[in-house]
Amino acid sequence: MNRLPLLLSATILSAAFAALPAQAQEARDSVIMAPPNAPDQQPAFEGQTRAPQPPQTPELQTEVVAEGLPHLWAMEFLPDGRMLVTAKHGAMHIVSEDGEAGPAIDGVPDVLAQGQGGLLDVAVAPDFETSGMIYFSFAEQRENGNGTSVASAKLVTNDQGGGQLEDVEVIFRQMPSYDGNKHFGSRLVVSPEGNLFVTVGERSDPEPRVQAQEVTSGLGKIFRITPEGEPVEGNPFIGREGLPEIWSLGHRNLQSATLDSQGRLWTVEHGPRGGDELNKPEAGKNYGWPEVTYGIDYSGAPIGQGITEMEQTEQPVYYWDPVIAPSGMAYYDEDPIPEWQGAFLVGGLVSQGLVVLHMDGDRVQYEERVPLDVRIRDVRVGPDGAVYAVTEQRGGGGSTIVKITKA
Repeated sequence: MNRLPLLLSATILSAAFAALPAQAQEARDSVIMAPPNAPDQQPAFEGQTRAPQPPQTPELQTEVVAEGLPHLWAMEFLPDGRMLVTAKHGAMHIVSEDGEAGPAIDGVPDVLAQGQGGLLDVAVAPDFETSGMIYFSFAEQRENGNGTSVASAKLVTNDQGGGQLEDVEVIFRQMPSYDGNKHFGSRLVVSPEGNLFVTVGERSDPEPRVQAQEVTSGLGKIFRITPEGEPVEGNPFIGREGLPEIWSLGHRNLQSATLDSQGRLWTVEHGPRGGDELNKPEAGKNYGWPEVTYGIDYSGAPIGQGITEMEQTEQPVYYWDPVIAPSGMAYYDEDPIPEWQGAFLVGGLVSQGLVVLHMDGDRVQYEERVPLDVRIRDVRVGPDGAVYAVTEQRGGGGSTIVKITKA
């Protein structure tokens, strides 16, 4: 099977992903040197932003394991070690362990691949080895607009490195629809019980984004649904006003989500100019957007009344100003890179590398940056304990998959 068209130079990549030395001891203060966009805003507690660098950082090396890929949005490991990837334009591929991408998988439904829309995240069911079940999110064109939808399907592979989706069913639709092309989210996280957390955006524009505060709207929310798309028993708005699928509200645009070692959901969402947020979303709680936020609007004006604290809204665990533009997230609890055990790994589109958040309980103790000089769209921990990052070129160019290990 021929490789997909080569879109990135292996020579350039080899130079960009050379061994990464540990940073000098004298630069152990905050990794952020640029001034904040909102210098008058102050954190609500010590350590909420601009955490120091860790006293020791590992020597790392990187290896390009797959290149010449289309513009990817997400990847997930299959039980046999192969990678299932989603391409933004609306295709899925299986990438072999030696980096070969198979033909496009048949049966993927039509997606709205405009603006920030497209084929988005993918997750493998816990019983995949027997059921073949996967879940994926995508921007869906509808009669009165568009929105983020989630589908389930059975993945049947073949000997040619491809396969097909069978029994495709849309199990959930973010409502209301909106005729826009921004802030679809979205990440899918399978809970320890086998349910799905679904993160979405609030569609960005001033008119719809206020619905992030409305419990009768699906904009700017995290949902918790069953594998069939039904509300999970115990969701906070079951039996009261509000959509029964909602888990938490007041979110902007969530493109990073994962579970920690205790099975708790953590997310990182895009802020405006400043205000990217790390949160541990809890049932029924309000995370503020757009009434409460750090950062400012792209125009330079305050967001709303420009407030960063308000009763009955939650403070972020951590925030960035200026932004990292987060996309993709993983929790590291493996042996090959012991310095990262218990840390969150977040992909940075603007920061162009990995952001490593070393935790002390539920607070960020240190922030480490791993520069890769390319936009990072997704982050996963492989079955070998290595870290895998999906890159993308600005403007819709191609992607690579990069393996990060200790030198």
